[in-house]
Parts: sequence; C-alpha cells; structure tokens
Amino acid sequence: MGTIGLFLSGAVLFLNGLMLLGKADGKSVAYFNLFVGAIQTVSPFYLAVVSDQSNWELYNNASIFLFGLTYLYVGVTAIKDLNGSGLGYYSLWVSIAAVVYAAVSIIHFGDLSSALTWIMWAYLWFLFYLSMSRGKDIDEYIGKVAIVLSWVTLTIPSLLNLTGVAAETVALVNYVISLGAIVYFCYLTFSWQRRKQYAS
Repeated sequence: MGTIGLFLSGAVLFLNGLMLLGKADGKSVAYFNLFVGAIQTVSPFYLAVVSDQSNWELYNNASIFLFGLTYLYVGVTAIKDLNGSGLGYYSLWVSIAAVVYAAVSIIHFGDLSSALTWIMWAYLWFLFYLSMSRGKDIDEYIGKVAIVLSWVTLTIPSLLNLTGVAAETVALVNYVISLGAIVYFCYLTFSWQRRKQYAS
C-alpha cells in the first residue's frame, strides 16, 4: 500500500477505534470511512490499469482494495444502520487473505516485518467477524486493538517514510513496535478473559 494510503488508513482506524469505545459519533466517523474508502478504491484501480500488469504489481494493488472496500462497507453500514453480518463475513474473507499476504511476505520476499503487520491486520479483521457475524460482545476490546494498530502498523511507519527515514530503519522500528503490540494484545486478551470470568 502507498505511504499516503497508509497514513490515511491510520486516521480511519484510529477514529473507528474511538467509535467502538463510544468516544466518537458513529455516523460522523462513517462519513470519513467513505471518504478514505473512495480514495483507496479509485487509486488502486488506476494504478492497476497503468501498471505493467505483472502479477506482483496487481498483487500489491489488490491489497489496497482490501482496505478501501472495508472502509466503504463500514461507512455505508453505519450510515444506513444496516445489519453488520455481511460486513462481518467480508471481514472473515479479508482476514484469510491477509494471512496469505503474511505468508507471501515471508516466503517470497523474506520480509518478517511486513508479515507481522499482515498478521495483526488479519487478527483485527477476524475480530470484526466475531463481533458482527458471531454476535460476540467485544466492541471495547476491538476498539483498543484498532487504536493500537492505527499507530503501530499505519501512522508511525507512514510518518517515518514520509520524513525520509531509511527503509532499513523503518523496518527495524516496525519490527520492534509490532512485537510490543503483540505482547500488549496478549496482556489485553488475558485481562479481558479474567474480567469476563469475574463478571459471570
């Protein structure tokens, strides 16, 4: 995904996390989802058309659609107050695709940093599936995960790239903060389970 696309995705995911935590109005955030979603469906379509049509060019552009269509789907679902089960199953499909992207990052490109990022995105999309299609009451948990990922996987790496930091340094920073995020998610999951046990 392009650097600007990463940057805008960070903003969307941050707002979506705040919305799930009840700190931002849902319909207000939904319109921003539509705005960024439109950009991230039009831009990869254009890039695919003008590309050399090689499989890896199309592969990279296809990843942008995963985000753009998610944002459009979230925006329309919230504004129209639709049942979220369809969005949930779409999120399941995307989470599986994200696991494939993670595997390709390691096997073909030897890029563990990108693989960790894709695994965390796959986890987030799977959480949306559990919430919207399986009826799990985990919106607060998802909100916290989304906010962390908005900074760790999107905002910080894109800002480093935009300010001209060397690619090797960006990869190292991404690797370190990704591992930190994974440790935090393990702690968050453990705390969440304990709280649910005490509540029952």
